[in-house]
Amino acid sequence: MLLALLGAGIPALVGALQGDVGESYHETRLYFGTQRTGGGEVREQEFAAFLDRVVTPAFPEGLTLHEGRGQWREQDGDLVRERSYELVLLYPETEAEERNVRVERIRRAYERTYDQDSVGRSDDQVTVDF
Repeated sequence: MLLALLGAGIPALVGALQGDVGESYHETRLYFGTQRTGGGEVREQEFAAFLDRVVTPAFPEGLTLHEGRGQWREQDGDLVRERSYELVLLYPETEAEERNVRVERIRRAYERTYDQDSVGRSDDQVTVDF
């Protein structure tokens, strides 16, 4: 039994060690809160319109959107819990500099349009195969 299990795992291990699948991509994740600084909340329809109007034209080849619940602590110590969105963008590493400009425009537009203190961002280099 042990030999059968080990034998089944060897092809997966060899494939993982080869590492020649996929291309070098840049992954950017943006974190959008929905609680407005002055009170109120960005409604689902408003976020969908923002996605259609601002994000999709900047990244027409595609994106992934996750809905979630986030929380953060304000400077005065109050804990804010809110509905949130995580946007995942993938693009070739060779286009990272030009795409960075688009990402920053999206962040600024959301902050300005929906009275947000900030839009979170994380970046990573990944290997992608479609």
